[in-house]
Amino acid sequence: MAATDAQVARLRRMTGESSTDTYSDEDMAEYIERYPLEDARGEGPYVESETDPGTLEENPDWTATYDLNAAAAAAIWQEKAAAPAQDFDFEADGGSYKRSQVYEQAMQQARYYNARRSIKTITQRPEPLMQGEEETDD
Repeated sequence: MAATDAQVARLRRMTGESSTDTYSDEDMAEYIERYPLEDARGEGPYVESETDPGTLEENPDWTATYDLNAAAAAAIWQEKAAAPAQDFDFEADGGSYKRSQVYEQAMQQARYYNARRSIKTITQRPEPLMQGEEETDD
């Protein structure tokens, strides 16, 4: 379940990170792998363990599929916005310096990619009653 070189390259383009100075390829792959998706067949990255109920294990039938928009927005652009968040605007020597624009531009990119995240759903399954238990209306 590893991000491909093509996915890392695409994430670099999405975040404007053309060099490995700030984010190495391993860092980018880690961000990508935080946001797995169901593949085209509806397989998720994890399945419930048959030997140890209540735990999850890797799904060997899953084709690695990730949400790059979520990785770009939720992780990298918001992280990039954190550094200049403390900067302030000022005027000096007849010039006006709007250093807050760096923060605003990074947050605008974060909002852009957040709006393009994949939709996620959660399937709820009722727990079966154990022998001798009664159903309650809590």
